[in-house]
Amino acid sequence: MSQSFPSLLTALLALPTGPRTRPGRPVWLGPNAALGAALCGALVCAAPASALNVRVLVAAAPQLTVRVPVAPAQPGAVRDALTPPGLPAAPPQMTVWTVGVSGGQLTLNGQAAGNPTLYLPPSPGSVVEIAGKPYRGGVLLRVQDGGVQGVNVVDVEDYLRGVVPAEMPASWPAAALAAQAVIARTYVAARINPAAPFDTCATESCQVYPGLKAEKPEASAAIDATRAQVVAYAGRPASTYFSSDSGGFTASSAEVWGKELPYLRAQADPYSAGSPRAGWRVEVTAAQVQTVAARYGARVGSLRAVSVTRLSPSGRPAEITVSGDGGTARITGANAGGFVRSLGAPGTRISLSGLNPLVISGSGAGHGVGLSQYGALGLARAGQDHLKILGFYYPGTSLSVLAGQRNGGGAVLAGSFPLPSAAQTLALALHSRGEVQ
Repeated sequence: MSQSFPSLLTALLALPTGPRTRPGRPVWLGPNAALGAALCGALVCAAPASALNVRVLVAAAPQLTVRVPVAPAQPGAVRDALTPPGLPAAPPQMTVWTVGVSGGQLTLNGQAAGNPTLYLPPSPGSVVEIAGKPYRGGVLLRVQDGGVQGVNVVDVEDYLRGVVPAEMPASWPAAALAAQAVIARTYVAARINPAAPFDTCATESCQVYPGLKAEKPEASAAIDATRAQVVAYAGRPASTYFSSDSGGFTASSAEVWGKELPYLRAQADPYSAGSPRAGWRVEVTAAQVQTVAARYGARVGSLRAVSVTRLSPSGRPAEITVSGDGGTARITGANAGGFVRSLGAPGTRISLSGLNPLVISGSGAGHGVGLSQYGALGLARAGQDHLKILGFYYPGTSLSVLAGQRNGGGAVLAGSFPLPSAAQTLALALHSRGEVQ
């Protein structure tokens, strides 16, 4: 007998989520376990039960300052032992570690630790400060390339509280924020890899994660409303790429990165039309074009012409021909879009004209693969919920529940609920604004 998705989700969330993290203490991965145990005696070290913890690289430097929680019963002991003279006082219930490296091992406030790694697990409501920024959860400190890496270890739902408002304005409609929450959760779930030193980074190269200070109530509400929901394909977290604005037509993963995924396809995206990047123009000198073209292997001498000679299914350049007094060269495939972006264009749905300057006219911002944030905004304003938004941008996928992590492996998903098709979503959205009967 079939179930509605709300009742299915409720049932799935009641399932056991696999091994739980037991209350623990900072774990020293090295010979000096006694020092780790002694330090933990005065620290808040209980670790919570959690479906999934994420390891986020948030800082790397020759030396890091870290503030960690102190047990309320005895804050003075660690404060006196670990805070060297002249160091600014820590906030109440926190102690300061100045973490460095000596002889390939960590040092704490100048004291040789004799270990290359220290792990302070997350505990309920815990906050740590790494390189001046507060984060929920715990911290993993490790020696890397002669310096210190600071890795925030945080429950996936708390991680999202920092990510979602950093990637999408919290003032946007709840449905758009909910869609962003689900794809952000899916994105990081697909990258859980215990064999790697960390799962994800905190910059635009991964997902922007400024930590605790970025949190907004509206974004947190969307995260709570979609708790554990992920986009799945073939029983695994989907690759939920997203960009700011598709320019009216999403790009396929094949044309941008050379890897075909059936749910990352080129399709019309009329709801991205209202973005601030709906139309733009960039001018580039011939000398700049010549320099960038050479980086892409098009060394043609003094520039004579640049033109788009073949389009991809989404209307983006699949081939750009560059001519000069030294010959003609073609920049093809994913490199064509890279060439355009390297010239300073915010997106790749473009046309070219002129030569000095070369005029790039276009629409959209970003690579255009997957969800368009301004398209999600448009669909939300048209009355579509987050499931319809997700179904539109990731056709053929399902919604599943993030149920935990395999021992030594990746994320575990439970259940499967087919998302609405792109055609259904577009028809409903158009109907809501009176464009179809």
